[in-house]
Amino acid sequence: MARRARGTSAGLDRVSIALAAVGLIDRDGLDRFGVRRLADELGVDPMSIYHHVKGKAALLDAACEVVLAEMRITDGEPEGWQSIARRTAHAYRDMAHRHPQVFPLLAGRAQTSASALAALERLVAAMRDAGVPEQVAADAPSVLFGFLNGHLLARTAAEAHGAAAVPDFDADAYPTLTELAPRLADFGSEAEFDRMLGTILAGIASGR
Repeated sequence: MARRARGTSAGLDRVSIALAAVGLIDRDGLDRFGVRRLADELGVDPMSIYHHVKGKAALLDAACEVVLAEMRITDGEPEGWQSIARRTAHAYRDMAHRHPQVFPLLAGRAQTSASALAALERLVAAMRDAGVPEQVAADAPSVLFGFLNGHLLARTAAEAHGAAAVPDFDADAYPTLTELAPRLADFGSEAEFDRMLGTILAGIASGR
């Protein structure tokens, strides 16, 4: 594709550039992503991108913002904080499975976009309204998203590389793991996610 001259905006803005970056990462992976490759994809000079996004780090932040903005956590009837946490977690899981190549960026970078902060505000406000101790409410986002990021990184990576869900344990060396292995048959499923999420939320609630 022929490039536009340096400085020509080509109708670009921060959001359209970020969306194109997400599309490129989804298709080719994060390791191959770069500003020059994105410029080639858009048919512009790299300086046209830098006019809107100040450097690669800012571009990766913008990519995180647009995938987080896909999360739709609809309001329902008056509900407790655990219901809000569950719906937030499932929306996050859905987004991770739509963008498994982009997801490592979210797990490895501080998320301070309006979409991210609005979701956290809703959760901790509900916790305070329910009388959850201040320290528990303050710690809850780190506990919840620590689980979500670790769990979803492992599951999306396993799916991408076709890794075996459960290792074939040596029964003589690891008898207990071998006996428990059938309970891991739903590896990567929504049922597994719900079960583990329930454990995390019960742990947070016990901090009361």
